Amino acid sequence: MKATTRVLAGVPLAVVLFGLAGCGSSAQPAAAPAAGQPAEQAGEKKEEPPLTGEVKQKAEQAALAAYPGTVLKSEHDAEKPGMYAVEVQQADGSAVEVYLDKGYKVVDTKKEGTEEEDED
Repeated sequence: MKATTRVLAGVPLAVVLFGLAGCGSSAQPAAAPAAGQPAEQAGEKKEEPPLTGEVKQKAEQAALAAYPGTVLKSEHDAEKPGMYAVEVQQADGSAVEVYLDKGYKVVDTKKEGTEEEDED
């Protein structure tokens, strides 16, 4: 009976060690994206900090001058570094993302809801 007790006492430890060895690689933190690789391709979305203060005011004014409506959000754009992005809801209910350079000049737009991953 003592031999049985020793064997059974060692089984849980062996199972735990085997389980830890089997999942050792999956317990590692995700690797950072390679230089020049967008974060979206690495399986994570970049955070876009909101605009504040005078930058927010000027960017929103410029976006509204080009695309009248209501500002939904304004942020530093992660997809286009160095650019500001202002999302404007227009009178017809559609939304457009207005991209501005550091001089508050409209350089690009994107109709919201047209990208493939618009499930958020």
